[in-house]
Amino acid sequence: MPTPKLKNVSRFLFVAIVTVPVVSGMVYAALYSLGIIGILNTEISSKAWQTVFFGKPFWSAIGFSLYISVVSMAISLAVALLISIKWQKNLRDGLLGTAIYFPLCFPGTVMAFFSFQMLSKSGFVSRLGFNMGWIEDLRVFPSWIHDAYGIGIIFTSVLLITPFFIILFSNLFKTENIASFQHLAKTFGASNRQILWKVTLPILLKRASVTIYLFTIFIMGSYEVPLLLGRQDPQMISVAIIQKIQRFNLNDIPQGYAMSILYVLLILSVVILLFFRNKNFFKTSAV
Repeated sequence: MPTPKLKNVSRFLFVAIVTVPVVSGMVYAALYSLGIIGILNTEISSKAWQTVFFGKPFWSAIGFSLYISVVSMAISLAVALLISIKWQKNLRDGLLGTAIYFPLCFPGTVMAFFSFQMLSKSGFVSRLGFNMGWIEDLRVFPSWIHDAYGIGIIFTSVLLITPFFIILFSNLFKTENIASFQHLAKTFGASNRQILWKVTLPILLKRASVTIYLFTIFIMGSYEVPLLLGRQDPQMISVAIIQKIQRFNLNDIPQGYAMSILYVLLILSVVILLFFRNKNFFKTSAV
């Protein structure tokens, strides 16, 4: 058994390893955004912060990222709930229960390339439509890649996270013993619709709420997929920040760091708000 002193040392090392790099990066970004350090910075200035806070690009990127995240999560949750409830037996005993893990092997870059091959004007779907006579020319195929609505980004995000939620809901269905609650509700005369909306969905969504919140934040901050499938305007927040920091125009770097700090503060504010609304927010969901 480890001694209390050893436990305290282990906790300190864990916190140090996790927090020191993050805090160091935030301090560096803050100093750079205020003109204290960095190339071309000669004096302390809040110009970068004023440009970011009162300008349109940052808030447009936040709004677009939130839109992509919410729509992707809504579609993924709907599909995952449908499959995990309707095909519960197949997920537990059949081949589907093993095959559902296969999409989790692919990183976001590979999924983005797959989406591009499927949804671009010269992709599989457009060629299939042309061969089936649905469209007369590949050029009239709608723009689902690099489009203003982020359809390609949403499609890829759904492909990436839906298998995980299918597995999560399937396991929750078993660990929360939902089948017994369904049977109990039926004995009291509840219809199948009432059982679904009053018993099954509330239990699954309540137990998975932490994961849903975290994945919403995760999609908002994704980088590879929107970089490959998105357009210059609108941009998701991570792409907008990186482009500001890595552009040849060195005057944009302080703005990029200011955007990153402001984004982190917004996310922390949301997490803290959720924590105070629900004291069990940080309890892990059973997977």
